[in-house]
Amino acid sequence: MAHDTGSSDGTAELSIGQVAERTGLSVHALRLYEREGLLAAPVRRDSGGRRVYTAEDVTWLLNCTKFRASGMPLATIRRFAELVRQGPGTEPERLELLRAHQEQVIARIAELTDCLDVIMNKVRVYAEHVAEGTADGLWHGRGGS
Repeated sequence: MAHDTGSSDGTAELSIGQVAERTGLSVHALRLYEREGLLAAPVRRDSGGRRVYTAEDVTWLLNCTKFRASGMPLATIRRFAELVRQGPGTEPERLELLRAHQEQVIARIAELTDCLDVIMNKVRVYAEHVAEGTADGLWHGRGGS
């Protein structure tokens, strides 16, 4: 594995493979993120044309993976990245995007909590019936147990 090298400003330079290891994203996904405009800053290239990432890029990508895992559409991440690239003055719109997504995540958590309640009840009912030896009647005219 290649080692981090220091750039002229003292920040660590990371290869695409190192960033893939640190973020859990594939090299293909990293290229896609770059191509789709999902990064906060353009990826630098070294003299050989290879991508050079920074620790800030890794932090950004880790945030993006959380955004995606929470259901944020790529278009929203792209817009957020555009606003970050535009710099100061875009913070209110960034906050608006984040708050809207936060509300969607909270609603999804509530929906999943309701689903979990149903599943936990079914586990309890089935566990009781299995323990009592009466499970053979489940789902046979017993009100949807």
